[in-house]
Amino acid sequence: MVSESNKTFALAAAAILALAVKRVGKSRKEVIPPRLHRGLSSLHGDPRQVAVVTTAAIPWMTGTAVNPCLRAAYLAHCTRHQVTLLIPWLNRDDQALVFHGKHSFEQPEQQTECIKEWLCKRTGFEAQFKIRYYPGRYDTRLLGIFPVGDLTVYIPGDEADVAILDEPEHLTWFHHGTRWTDKFNHVVGVMHTNYRELGRRIAGPLVVPFLHAMVATLCAIHCHKVVKLSNTVQTLPRQVTCNVHGVAQGFLDVGRACAATAAESGNPFSRGAYCLGKIVWGKGWEELIALLSQHNEACSQVLSEPLDIYGTGEAASEIQSQAGRLGLGLNFLGPKDHIDPDLHAYQVFINPSTSDVVATTSMEALAMGKWVICAHHPCNEFISAFGNCLIYHNPRHFSEHLQYALLHKPAPLTQHETRELSWEAATERMLDAAELQAGDWPKAASKVAEATLFSAYNAALGLEPLRVVSCAGANTVRNPQRVTDVSLRQSRKKCREAADTARQAALRTTLSFTVSGSTWQLS
Repeated sequence: MVSESNKTFALAAAAILALAVKRVGKSRKEVIPPRLHRGLSSLHGDPRQVAVVTTAAIPWMTGTAVNPCLRAAYLAHCTRHQVTLLIPWLNRDDQALVFHGKHSFEQPEQQTECIKEWLCKRTGFEAQFKIRYYPGRYDTRLLGIFPVGDLTVYIPGDEADVAILDEPEHLTWFHHGTRWTDKFNHVVGVMHTNYRELGRRIAGPLVVPFLHAMVATLCAIHCHKVVKLSNTVQTLPRQVTCNVHGVAQGFLDVGRACAATAAESGNPFSRGAYCLGKIVWGKGWEELIALLSQHNEACSQVLSEPLDIYGTGEAASEIQSQAGRLGLGLNFLGPKDHIDPDLHAYQVFINPSTSDVVATTSMEALAMGKWVICAHHPCNEFISAFGNCLIYHNPRHFSEHLQYALLHKPAPLTQHETRELSWEAATERMLDAAELQAGDWPKAASKVAEATLFSAYNAALGLEPLRVVSCAGANTVRNPQRVTDVSLRQSRKKCREAADTARQAALRTTLSFTVSGSTWQLS
């Protein structure tokens, strides 16, 4: 028997949908007239205005901050395009959470200086692109940064030519405003997230089909083409699979130095094996513990040297405790930048994670001339062709590869391998993958369907009650007067209290029903 609370929820959902449909006509009038998308659109050749948009920013050392920043740097360095990097600006409370209290910026100019300094160290050249900010907020439940308001307004109309959206689905989960393909001539999405693994780990397998449908819908609505970094990502509309990431020049310089040392005086590696990454469940740590346990049983001994672990995260204490109980000999040393000189002497990098779309840390380790031991999985397809990459299919293979790698020196990278790992090559792959031929544009039927979906989705996300209950955040539909005004918002505790109050009162105060028998009326 259906409970009264379920009936109320169903009525509320129907009412919100009715309001969204009612607002569709009004929302469509506010959208920029659709552009004529046809013919060849290429990023090769003539200079164009290119906006690289992402959901995170340096000094947060996460993939969606590091890779888009390097993408923008090398697009500006290797082509004649005018490049802009659009990144989130966070208030001081959010900065403390995301940057772990190590960095704090009062104005965007200070963060811009930090980014340019980091880039110069990683690439060896000065940044030649513009950096703009949009107001963002860090959600402690979803563990990500989301825009406040319509972030398309932060790219001027006369610069709105090409947009590269890193994590297009993340940028548009709660987007209310202009459709990206209405403002820009050419929109390419780059998918970073494996939602099959993420959904299974966070919410259970029953949620995965819903997530897949949402991701596919948002990519279809806002992108002309979608680049999947590997086939770990689900099937998407107008997709192409290509690893458009590379490693910064600094890692390749370390590899060249190691090769020179090996040629002159012997082995440049004086330490054994290590792992590096976020220490959270679902990032390969469960697999590592199982593999090392079986390795110790098979070899009847613990590793001759402790396996050093670099990183931090919510599961660090649990994993450390579990490894200690099993006597695995893991040495937890805290977070460290992968290019830190302390890590140059390691000979073997182990990455058992299969939740990544593409493993940047494995590419960096290869660039530094190390052995890389990783699983047979689509996320490792790109690096599997490299001579120093040892792919295991089962625990026995892992044990054999580990013993071999600890006893034998890795070979220096070939010239071809060095080129393939570089951001120059990754930029070439990005230009190729982003190209739109005459037949690549959405067909007429798709255009109508996607425009209709956008209108309904956009209208629904203009409703404050729906935004509150869907984790979009209270009072996030409108853009603040200035980007930095996001820092004037209420404290996190007060925001949580306000959101909880709003969830309880939203349907009661905003929507009122008259129910009689099986009929209802919205007033």
